Amino acid sequence: MKVLKFGAVWCPGCLVMKPIWAEIEAEMTNLETEYYDFDNDKEMIEKYHIDHILPVFVFLDNGDNEILRLTGEVDKDKLIDVINENIDK
Repeated sequence: MKVLKFGAVWCPGCLVMKPIWAEIEAEMTNLETEYYDFDNDKEMIEKYHIDHILPVFVFLDNGDNEILRLTGEVDKDKLIDVINENIDK
C-alpha cells in the first residue's frame, strides 16, 4: 500500500497534518508515502482530480489502484486504523 498526500503551503489543514504524518511515518517505517504540492505538481493533481479542498490523502493498493480517499484534517488514530486495515492490499 502507498499513500499519496496532496497539500499546499497556503493550506492550514495541511500544516496541521504535517506533524501527524511525520509521527506515523516514523512509527511505521514500512509505509510508503509520497507528497505532492497543489501548486507545483500539476500532473499528479490532474491525474487524481484534486481540487482546492485540501489536504487529500489517496490510499493505493500494490497495483496503484485507489482504494480509499480522505479529505481534510484526519485524526491520527483513524489514519493508523485505515493504514492497518489496508497495509497488505
